[in-house]
Parts: sequence; structure tokens; C-alpha cells
Amino acid sequence: MGVEAVLIGLRAAAEATRLRLLALCAQGDLSVSDLVRILGLSQPRVSRHLKVMCEAGLLDRLPEGTWVFYRLAPAGPGAQVARAIVGLVAGEAGATDETAGLLAVDRARLEALRAERADAAAAYFRSNAPQWDELRRLSGAEEPVENAIAQRLAGRPIRDLLDIGTGTGRLLERLAPLARHATGIDQSREMLSLARANLDKARIRHAQVRQGDMYALPWPSASFDAISVHQVLHFAEHPGAVIAEAARVLRPGGRLIVADLAPHEREDLRERHNHRRLGFASADIKAWCAQAGLIWREDLTLPGPELNVCVWVADRPETGPERE
Repeated sequence: MGVEAVLIGLRAAAEATRLRLLALCAQGDLSVSDLVRILGLSQPRVSRHLKVMCEAGLLDRLPEGTWVFYRLAPAGPGAQVARAIVGLVAGEAGATDETAGLLAVDRARLEALRAERADAAAAYFRSNAPQWDELRRLSGAEEPVENAIAQRLAGRPIRDLLDIGTGTGRLLERLAPLARHATGIDQSREMLSLARANLDKARIRHAQVRQGDMYALPWPSASFDAISVHQVLHFAEHPGAVIAEAARVLRPGGRLIVADLAPHEREDLRERHNHRRLGFASADIKAWCAQAGLIWREDLTLPGPELNVCVWVADRPETGPERE
């Protein structure tokens, strides 16, 4: 990291409000409205400070529909400066008495905001409990499937992990310890709110979620070392396209794991739960992986009370042209 990069970062953070914003954004994804509420400042003022720190590489800006979330930058010279500054002010050692008091108030307000999110998540689950309970009853407990996925990633060098269709973030939370940085993507804002609440509750700081389309992932080719697609494909109109897009952002030597229902005849799931496909044969998944340039590794069937779940594993070759 060069001296100029350090100076740029220090100049961008050299203001009490910006120190407060950095300390807050180090705790996870926060929207502009979240930060306005916590700091008690006007939206234009907060946005101006955020813009300066994003331009300096201290923060990441994550658009989500009409909303924008901010978090500490995960990589780059600015990220190193940001982490160093946050480390100094975390225990108030590097802050004035006045700023230290404001940081303590900010933390308390953030915890209150997280408690509200947790309550909202619980209410959402209560209102949808019958649907969740029925799906669990049909396919059995989620832990065996999650464990099977985690076991097939354990021991691999994973810098960046992606969970496509992350939903409540349950699998993302399970897999995050295996990676240096983990990301979940989903189209549903309600689900993303649940996922953020769950990650906050678990105190997982190196994982984030964002809104996006599984057919057009918002990352360049070869961005991830491991990708999971768990109970997502049966909702997809074009499951082969989902696998192809996942393969595009998979790095050489990276691993794709798909978990979904085995073929079944429960036609009622189409209407009651919007399932587009009644499970998948291994031959179909293998064919889609081959078309996407992946090497087939393994398939595993986990029996459920009424529906079986399959786990399919494929790797991207260590060498070869990137898929566009």
C-alpha cells in the first residue's frame, strides 16, 4: 500500500461524522436511512460524507432497487486504511471524549435498530410459518443437506463464496466460516431483510447480501471460488441458464454445489408454492454443467419423509478460457 493511498484515505476520514460512519459501516450493511436515523443528521449531509469515503475506497456502495446500502470496503488500499482507522476508534483510544461519547450512542442506536429488524423478521416468519413447515415436512430437516454442502467445501481455499438465492441467509450463515468473504444474492427484498437480521444476530461481519438477478449476476467473470445454489432451481424458468451464469463467475478450480429436489409428482407444489419444476434428474444437472464447461464430481441423494433432496457437485477446470 503506497503512501499516497494512505493519505487519500486519511483525508477522506478526517472528520468526526465520517469516523462515526466508518465505525457503523464496519458492523455490516446499513442503508442511508439507517445511518440518518442513527446519527440524527440530514440525508444530504450523510450522503455527502458517504460519497467522499466511497471515492476514497474506504466504503463500498451497494445499490438495491431504489435503496443503497453501505459497508466497509472488503479489499484494496482504502479497505486497509478503513480497517486501521476503525481499529483505532473501536475502543475510543483514537477519539476525543466528545467523539467517544457519540460512538457509544451510535452503537446503542444500532443495536436498537437491529432489535427492530429481528422483531420484523420474527413477525414475517410467523405469518409464513405454515408454508415453511409444510416444505420442511415434505423434504425433511435442513441440517443434513447443509452439512453435505459444507463438507464438500471444507478444506478448500475459498477467498470468495457466493450463495445464489440466499433467502433467509441460513446457508450463507452456515458456509461463511469456510470463506474469507461470503455473499448472498436474492431478488426478494423481504428475504434480504431477514438475511441481514440473521447475519447481524450471528455477528457475522465478513458476509453480506445484495439484491440481484440469478440470470445476470452483477459480477465479472471468475469472481468466486465456491458457489452454492440451494433449493432455487425448482423456481427457475430456465435452470440451465442459472447454472451457466454461476459457472461464468466461478474461478478456475472453483466449485459449484447445487442442492434441490429429486424428481417427484407433487403437482400441488406448482400452485401452492410456485414451483416451476417438479425436481431434477441427475442427468439434466450433469448436462447443464457440461454445457457450462464444468467437470462433474459427485451426486448424492438424501431421503426425506416425502421428497428426496439431491446434492450435485461440479468444478471449473484449473485452466481454460473464461466464459463470457
